[in-house]
Amino acid sequence: MPGDVDFQAFYLREIGVQTPLHSPSAEKSEQSSTPAPVAQARSEAPAPAISPLSSTSTQASKLDELALQAASCTACTLAEDRHSVVFGVGNPHADIVFIGEAPGRDEDIKGEPFVGRAGQLLDRMLAAVGLDRSSVYIMNTVKCRPPNNRDPRPDEVEACSRWFDAQLAALSPKIICLLGRVAAQTVLESDAPLSALRGRWHQFHGIPVRVLYHPAYLLRSPQQKRHAWSDLCTVRRGAHSDFS
Repeated sequence: MPGDVDFQAFYLREIGVQTPLHSPSAEKSEQSSTPAPVAQARSEAPAPAISPLSSTSTQASKLDELALQAASCTACTLAEDRHSVVFGVGNPHADIVFIGEAPGRDEDIKGEPFVGRAGQLLDRMLAAVGLDRSSVYIMNTVKCRPPNNRDPRPDEVEACSRWFDAQLAALSPKIICLLGRVAAQTVLESDAPLSALRGRWHQFHGIPVRVLYHPAYLLRSPQQKRHAWSDLCTVRRGAHSDFS
């Protein structure tokens, strides 16, 4: 996290935050700072049809093996029109993993999650708390772009769960951040609105989870950026906390 006040102020201006609710130097103790198991993980998927990974592989090589296998996946109809399988990007040893719902047009073309306007805003938001793509990991609940950027269907999510579960198991993060309503409802198996899921800790397979606004929503609703800044500060502090 940057210690230089001018550096931080610059990035806060970049993401449109004029009066942040919290700063990274705020009190580490806050109400509900310990994640409670208020939401349970979705039930275990059937045994995934994934080739065995080398028992001596590092986290990075396991992710590379999974990405290579996923590149030829045809488990659902999304494979028919995709340009790329958008597996994930970032640090395989990251404490924090950010998860969106699905790739968009730009992501499908480039093969990397969050590279359009929303991704550029996410990069600036990460920089504001001293993070970047080399220090976190970014992925989606499904790896192929749904037509016209619609929400992924339940059958598509289920088909892709083999990759999602194996990917998270290889990453073993300290904190998961779910970006937006669709990702939050999918992973937490909840039909609660974003307003009810945001602002408190959940759990997924024992991993603390925080629900954040999707950057695309923040582009449409810039008045919420200061709340997004507060959420990121909570996540950043949580990465240095002992949740056991």
